Amino acid sequence: MKIVIAPDSFKECLPAYAVGESIKKGFLTQMPEADIEVFPMADGGEGTLESLIYATKGKKVEMETSDPLGNHITTHYGILGDNKTVVIEMAQVAGLQIVTDKNINKASTFGVGELIKDAIDKGHRKFIIGLGGSATNDGGAGMLHALGGKFFDAEGEQVPVGGGYVKQIATVDLSEIHPLIYDCEIIIASDVENELCGPHGATYVFGPQKGAKEEELAELDKGIHHYANLIENASGKKLQKIPGAGAAGGLGFGLLVLGAEIRSGARIVAEAMNLEKCLQTADWVITGEGKSDSQSLYGKVPVYVASIAKKYRAKTILLSGALGKDYQQLYDYFTSCHSITRGPISLVDSMKNAEKLLYDSAYNIARLISLSPKNDINKGRL
Repeated sequence: MKIVIAPDSFKECLPAYAVGESIKKGFLTQMPEADIEVFPMADGGEGTLESLIYATKGKKVEMETSDPLGNHITTHYGILGDNKTVVIEMAQVAGLQIVTDKNINKASTFGVGELIKDAIDKGHRKFIIGLGGSATNDGGAGMLHALGGKFFDAEGEQVPVGGGYVKQIATVDLSEIHPLIYDCEIIIASDVENELCGPHGATYVFGPQKGAKEEELAELDKGIHHYANLIENASGKKLQKIPGAGAAGGLGFGLLVLGAEIRSGARIVAEAMNLEKCLQTADWVITGEGKSDSQSLYGKVPVYVASIAKKYRAKTILLSGALGKDYQQLYDYFTSCHSITRGPISLVDSMKNAEKLLYDSAYNIARLISLSPKNDINKGRL
């Protein structure tokens, strides 16, 4: 029997490869003869860099750069196994995971621009930039500034980087943007479809999780819209309403200004791993994420994996940290849905014991599959 394990990471808990290996161990304990392959997945957010490096046998490049609040940090970007393609996970340099104090007004994407510049100066011309988990809401202004863009206020003074300062911009000068950036192929890996501004834009939808207060949202959104209008006038491109422009606090918009193309993050990772080819001959597929609910239908890894498996009549099981509101809507994609938690347990204890909980849940599912009549196994019925 062939089993494919293709989970996302369990956010702030376990990387995707650790999730996959825990599930694999559980299955092998009950089904030692099974042919099992693990594909650590991601959707452009946390874990994308690790997954792509793992899949292509790539490497990391370490460098000093700026965090969202301008502090010096040591971070890295990846170079895929082709030794040409650079992978930048913006969460590693401008993400919520690396800040202790959320400050949406001061946080910027300057560090992302520093990583891009370093890679360009080292001769690289192809980029995959994963957007997700950002601490920023600057419309990509910080990144553009790091690459040579200039932003001046009404008095001709340089405007500080940060989401709360873009409203002060009166003049935009993109003439000194790194000239080689326009020779690059830039792929945005993101499954976020929000436009830049408005009620469904970056500020209103994602601002609160980055520390924005309710009473600040309208002013922040107005500032981003003002800044974006200036950028569009300077570049001659109308980009604000493109789905995905609002990803990562508008970093999607800033990258679109540079000629980037938005693609599904989950699809990029799956293609790098040649996942679909393996799913063509799979009997069962196991996937999962930290929490699954009705929102998982909108571009999340498990549903993407299940949709491919469905094409080849492979049956998919969802194994997640928790099942949330309206998770029953996921049954169109999954034979069964499972939470790894058992009995009353705190989130802290659940995350602390995630590997053991994954192992135990996978073992139980494997027993059910292996002890079912052969006809039911072939038809994917539990």
